[in-house]
Amino acid sequence: MRPNITHQIPYLNAVNRFFLFTCIVFLLSGCASLLKPKLKQQLVEIKGGNYQLDKQHAALLFKVDHLGFSKFIGRFNAFDASLRFDSKNIENSSLEALVDMTSVDVNNEKFERALKGRFWFDTENYPQAYFKTNSAQRIDEKNIEFIGELTFLGVTKPISLFVHVNGAANNLLTRKYTLGFSAKASIIRSEYGLDRYVPSIGDEIELEIHAEFQRG
Repeated sequence: MRPNITHQIPYLNAVNRFFLFTCIVFLLSGCASLLKPKLKQQLVEIKGGNYQLDKQHAALLFKVDHLGFSKFIGRFNAFDASLRFDSKNIENSSLEALVDMTSVDVNNEKFERALKGRFWFDTENYPQAYFKTNSAQRIDEKNIEFIGELTFLGVTKPISLFVHVNGAANNLLTRKYTLGFSAKASIIRSEYGLDRYVPSIGDEIELEIHAEFQRG
């Protein structure tokens, strides 16, 4: 007597679909893991040369104390930077950056308009901020201090940018050799004439950068 397998077909189809889905997920996961490059993280291992900012993978944040309750955090959405990197002689490295001050973003359109006004960033008269380095020095195998100048609201003051190099490798998605880093700096805003509501609103502004640079 032949068994009736008609009622088993939906079950078999479900099993086959599950098996196929599992195989696809496994293959995609394996391919995705292959895209992650093996980074060179020691400064001496990284290729020297001229690098340009990958604007799609960059963030510039600012943080300031708000009445002691919290840190108020904003960002600038439009900026550019270039890096000349010499892994053998770090002191020959340099960095320049230009920030569009009208691109300030605090997730509040009304306050953004106020920040662009003459009592704060005065973007009508000072639409850009500019940073350039005067020197660089190695801190250790993954960290560099760039010593330079920041021009903001028409005032130029010295500033130190502390850079942590995350690593560098060929990016399989862009096919470009890419260097990634994070950086921190701080400025005293009253030194640039921006002393409104100090000390209720903090005088120190913390800057935080996360960026990828592509080698030319």
